[in-house]
Amino acid sequence: MTPKEKAKELVSKYLRTYPIYDNPTVVISYTNNEAKQCALIAVDEIHEALKQTFHQVHKKTEMTPDLYLSESIAVHYYQEVKQEIEKL
Repeated sequence: MTPKEKAKELVSKYLRTYPIYDNPTVVISYTNNEAKQCALIAVDEIHEALKQTFHQVHKKTEMTPDLYLSESIAVHYYQEVKQEIEKL
């Protein structure tokens, strides 16, 4: 999935109407701007989780070229997703 596709997917998930506390008569609905803000928060959380995960791996093992490449790709991907969300 391209960063642009992922950005659209994340924002669209927040544009849905959700029942609150399993009560179908009380719902929450976000505006497009609010949905974008929620998606940006989600991407920040993913980015932080990636950093924490790789940090833990680095502490336990030596940094290998494959591990470094995996970290770079993952971090770069979510940076691009964040930029695409901001463009929406």
